[in-house]
Order: sequence, then structure tokens, then C-alpha cells
Amino acid sequence: MSSTIFRISSRSTAQRSSVERRIGGQAGRVKRQGSGVSGLGGRHPGFKFPPVKVPPRPAEPGELIPGDYFRRLSPDELFTTEAPLEVDLGCGDGTFALAMARQFPERNFLAVERLLGRVRKVCRRASEADLENLRVLRLEARYTVEWLLPHASVSRLHLLFPDPWPKARHHRRRLVQQDFLKALGKILIPGGEFLFKTDHEEYFEWAREELELFGSFEPLPWDERCEDLSFYPETDFEAQWRAEGRAVHQLRMRNPAT
Repeated sequence: MSSTIFRISSRSTAQRSSVERRIGGQAGRVKRQGSGVSGLGGRHPGFKFPPVKVPPRPAEPGELIPGDYFRRLSPDELFTTEAPLEVDLGCGDGTFALAMARQFPERNFLAVERLLGRVRKVCRRASEADLENLRVLRLEARYTVEWLLPHASVSRLHLLFPDPWPKARHHRRRLVQQDFLKALGKILIPGGEFLFKTDHEEYFEWAREELELFGSFEPLPWDERCEDLSFYPETDFEAQWRAEGRAVHQLRMRNPAT
């Protein structure tokens, strides 16, 4: 297997680590390659750094490892079978994505998770269940939406119990912000949906305010009697929070059809 090239800054360990985290920690121990501009996909508009060499890692069964992390993928690189695409962004142990893939074999599901141990666990469980409509991508959530997923390709994106970053100095790390919502609007199909759940009331209000400020999505009721929500399994975190008596807050938004 050929080596993969990423552009990660050599100016400081902190800067280099920051970019490594965005690509899911796949860089591992990096090695300087020089100062040229060779590498995957040309120069990435968001990361103008010298190239480094990244040790390859064999793909897990059902894992999606892009050949190029510095260009937007095409739909047929995600799945060879054409079907509505749903994304579980930050899938954790995969409880939600696995249940959805079993329930809806006519849909494709992409589970995105940064931590390698979780990725391997979800891939193993998907393989054991012969779920050919589920793939797992090891990557940071924001990068996936802003730079990798094809435009107008996602029918539903599920963001379920993301890190609320409760401290004020960490609010800038919250996923639901204007740049993320702008990128989300581009990858959703017309009429596509964004579904958000959290047990953190302040983050819920933050997300609602950000969505109102964004203004391009239409609110929809979260009514479990609706056909689209009649089967919506709990995540591992949701089951834990409900068992502890915590309230769960949820938002459902739609990308306009025109």
C-alpha cells in the first residue's frame, strides 16, 4: 500500500497536532518529506502546509478511507449502490447507525467517528450483521462536513449528543456554528434534514439561536408519530441520560426544497 501524504505544519508541534486531530489522528508519528507542494489533491484551501508522510493503516471491513483527504468526494466513492444517504456525525459506539442500517436496508448510512477504537468496534459489528449499507469514516466531524462530503448528497444528517463544551472559553469548539451550518446547507439535498439532540439545555439554546441566525433552514416538528421518525433508536448516551432522568432536547430542521 502506498504512503499517504498530508500537509501538516512543521512550524510547531501544537499546530501539527491540531491538523492531525482534524483528520482523526490518522497521521500517527509523522516524518518530514520536504518543502514542496506534492501530495494528495494539491494544496488544500484550509491547510497551506508542507507535506508529511503518514504511515498507512489497513482498512477495517466496511471502513471508508478516502484516497485523498484534500478534495471533496464524489457520491460513488461513498457507496457503489445509489440510495438516499444519511450521516451519523459522531457515531460513538454505533448503536444508532447500526440499528438504522438494519431497519432501513434501502438507505445508505455513513457513520463518522474520530476515535479508532470506536471505528473498529462499529466496523466489526456491521460486518457481523452483514450490513452492506453502512460504512464508517474515521475523521473529525467538522472537517467531514466542510471539506469532504459531496454537495447535495445527504438526505439526513444526525448530530446526536455532541460534546457541549460547557465552559465559556470552549464555546468556539462547539460544532453548531455559522460556518458549519453554511457547509451543512451545501451537502444536504433540497428538502434534506438536520436532526439534533442534546441533554445540555444551554447548548440546545445555543444551537437554536445559531440556527435562527443562519436562517436558511425550516423548522419541522419532532413528532415520533410521523413516518420518518416512527423508528428513531436511542444512542448509547441517550439511554444513559434518560436512565438518569435527564431531559433530552431535540431540533429538526429542513433544507428548503428550492
